[in-house]
Amino acid sequence: MRQVVLDTETTGLEPNDGHRVIEIGCVEVINRRITGNNLHLYLNPERDIDEGALAVHGISTEFLADKPTFDKVVDEFLAFVDGAELVIHNAPFDVGFLNHELRRLGAAYGSIEQRCGVLDTLVMARQKHPGQKNNLDALCRRYDVENGHRELHGALLDAEILADVYLAMTGGQTRLSLGGSEGADQGGSAVAEAIRRLDAQRSPLKVVRASESEVARHSAKLQAIAGSNGEPTLWERSESDSLH
Repeated sequence: MRQVVLDTETTGLEPNDGHRVIEIGCVEVINRRITGNNLHLYLNPERDIDEGALAVHGISTEFLADKPTFDKVVDEFLAFVDGAELVIHNAPFDVGFLNHELRRLGAAYGSIEQRCGVLDTLVMARQKHPGQKNNLDALCRRYDVENGHRELHGALLDAEILADVYLAMTGGQTRLSLGGSEGADQGGSAVAEAIRRLDAQRSPLKVVRASESEVARHSAKLQAIAGSNGEPTLWERSESDSLH
């Protein structure tokens, strides 16, 4: 199953007021494994950025002045997401902005929903944790996902964090890595710690060895099988090999 965890940054809050997408971040997840195949785009919105939005993401009009407009990257973007299930936190916001950008280019591009499935992790979080805060920072704390490097919002950074949160929230490993290596499963660390605590509380396992009569019956059974087959059993051959 191919999923794309997606986030956007914009010039403001409402596309119907003429606000535009200025950053798109996409993180590919295949069969619940983050692949490292990402798409990151900055866009020239051809308009000013609201002060409130600038305070959130820190992306200035000057920085975007030499970036491509949406029409120049739309084919690259759609090729990356086409047919995938999009995983988005507060999906109506991002999908609304992306559909607004597509409508500006004409009906031939259709809508995001016509090309992709959409899974809203905010709706999922509210169902799992009713009455609690369910923004991305709160979910990071709840699922032990590291986000200390996140000072401002950024589409790719937030998509990477959301990918870890989503996989932790749905009970799976987030990254293919050996234990203790960089990029290890952030979301599973709380589970691993709980298992370690349980192991520490358990009494040592008691080793129960076979009695002499049980060993004798076992040997007799093997000899009977060997007699029927006309050759030693695999068990006997393995024991013989281990003595050499």
